[in-house]
Amino acid sequence: MERMVLGVSKNRFREYGFTVGHLPTGKHNCITDVTGVTVGHVTLNTNDQDICIRTGVTAILPHQGNLFRQKVVAATHVINGFGKTSGLVQVNELGSIESPIMLTNTFSVPAVTEGTIQYMMELDAGIGDRDGSLNVVSGECNDKFLNDMRGLHVRPEHAIEAIGKAKLAQPVEEGSVGAGTGMVCFGWKGGIGTSSRMVEVDGQSYHFGVLVLTNFGVGEDLILLGHPVGRRLKEKAEAKTQERGNNDGSIIIVVGTDLPMDARQLQRVAKRAGFGLGRTGSIAHHGSGDIVIAFCNGNLIPHTPESNFIQIKVVREDGPTISECFRAVAEATEEAIYNSLFMAQTILGRNGKEVHALPVEEVVQMMRCMK
Repeated sequence: MERMVLGVSKNRFREYGFTVGHLPTGKHNCITDVTGVTVGHVTLNTNDQDICIRTGVTAILPHQGNLFRQKVVAATHVINGFGKTSGLVQVNELGSIESPIMLTNTFSVPAVTEGTIQYMMELDAGIGDRDGSLNVVSGECNDKFLNDMRGLHVRPEHAIEAIGKAKLAQPVEEGSVGAGTGMVCFGWKGGIGTSSRMVEVDGQSYHFGVLVLTNFGVGEDLILLGHPVGRRLKEKAEAKTQERGNNDGSIIIVVGTDLPMDARQLQRVAKRAGFGLGRTGSIAHHGSGDIVIAFCNGNLIPHTPESNFIQIKVVREDGPTISECFRAVAEATEEAIYNSLFMAQTILGRNGKEVHALPVEEVVQMMRCMK
């Protein structure tokens, strides 16, 4: 997966010969390695006269069926709660997700929620009528540094379009795309990143996939594989980081797995994403919304069960398997954040503000010298 940006070859973190942790990745090292999971983006990167629109929508489908009729087991974990998400209260109460998981900017959560409701009502005539309401799950980060967020440029139809693109099961784009278009990470251009890990249970392979929306961190805090890269870059006069002032940013971490688990186990898994986040240098600043949304499509919960009992399969917790699951999520979260930085493009935003892509070649050389 390679793209050309401003004449510079941009590769994912691992393609420079670096390895995060020791568990094997899935085939594509993406959240879509989890069976049935797909991702779609709508990117709004235009100028309307003097208005800079640098934003978008990202949709994650936990499986390809009717999510309202076949809900996925789910849980959330709040590392720091300075966020404006929707739907998390019901997820934690009932232990399931029944909609696509949507990501966007802070002020666009209502429009994205409306679009997702429209999509789901078109899919299922029972929603909002004979079969109850719908709980839409959405996460957000504040992209006002680059984007005209007050303009409310994301509309319901963009959410519907992102879901439609996710249905195409295409490779996951990373960096300055979808909800990540206007995001800033450690003072450099951030956005969307993804990674996966594989675990073996009783001779069968299962996957943990992570997708992140990165918009957090102070430049000098950036750590790559334990190396103080951010501090070294700051010492250089040419370092072009952008800090947010009183806006500490956020990160949304979406974790998916096809290993059968219940909601309590998923919440334990979700907490381990915070360890991967911490390894990159984050301290979860006061104004940062650091939120984990985790789901398992290895167990599906029917909207209308055939009996009063539902049987689900769960992994045992008195052996090494559950710890390998924790390791998988921590490693995949760390690498997904690195990918969001390595794959992002330099972007010029509102009021002439420019956020530069991480100087990848310089960073790679720096890390090799620090070994």
